[in-house]
Amino acid sequence: MTIILAFLLDAFWGDPSWLPHPVIAMGRLITALDNQLLDNSHSPRKQLWRGLLLVIIVVAATWAAAVSIVYVASVLHKIAGQFLIVMLMSTTIAAKSLAKAAYSVFLTLAKKDLPASRHAVSMIVGRDTENLSAAEVARAAVETVAENTVDGVTAPIFYALIGGLPLALMYKAVNTMDSMLGHRTDRYLYFGRAAAKLDDAANWLPARLTVLAMLFAALILRFDYKAAWSSVKNDGRKHPSPNSGLAEAFTAGALSIRLGGESQYGRHISKRPQLNIAGRLPVPGDIVSAARLMQATSVIFLITGFFLRYYLV
Repeated sequence: MTIILAFLLDAFWGDPSWLPHPVIAMGRLITALDNQLLDNSHSPRKQLWRGLLLVIIVVAATWAAAVSIVYVASVLHKIAGQFLIVMLMSTTIAAKSLAKAAYSVFLTLAKKDLPASRHAVSMIVGRDTENLSAAEVARAAVETVAENTVDGVTAPIFYALIGGLPLALMYKAVNTMDSMLGHRTDRYLYFGRAAAKLDDAANWLPARLTVLAMLFAALILRFDYKAAWSSVKNDGRKHPSPNSGLAEAFTAGALSIRLGGESQYGRHISKRPQLNIAGRLPVPGDIVSAARLMQATSVIFLITGFFLRYYLV
């Protein structure tokens, strides 16, 4: 029941501002260890081992902190302790914040305020946004919603269901390490590899279960679920990520749009394969549709997972 309450808390309240956010603490620890352990003058082998050491320290520290919180909460006060656990678990789920950010991009595009829409989408994507067209802004927003359906919503739910708060926070630590270190840049090519590979492994099963939930969500929302399934089969593996590509390809097919292509990150231009290449260019309304698909998927994933976990397993 804890995960149900945490999900509802996120859906109706979002992250409580007065509660220290675990991801902030994780980020500070990762940054401190990054500064201490990373030295690009070292050999690639040594950078790999030091990156692995960082991963072990962060995961172990997160597990120890989470277990300690659960223990202290259980012995201090039953109701207050459970409330604290629910609050912390809700911080691992980002459905409300993701939808809110997507809607802010939609509203600026609907007003035809391109500078404002570029700024709004820059808050949720890593690519350069100052020269994006309206269609490119819409594409960036839809891609972000699709990608984060797994690592921001369904994967935390999955790990909370099977391991409670400790496993949910450990997953969040893995995901945070990947977002900070898992880049194919000169700085992190070797040092960040362990974080990136662990994130791929942690998301492998949740990503594939999410596609099944998305299928039912698309059916309920009357999106093109047949085209979505075809897009997953044809294009899901074209994405650089073995996991994000599945949700992105599904979303592209479900909304009859084309995703992927070129994106600029600083001086580097990323050329990703196009997903559902026969689809049209995204329009502002597709951002809302992608958010609706994400929200419906999260509810289906939670209800199904809860039923399987507590009634059939």
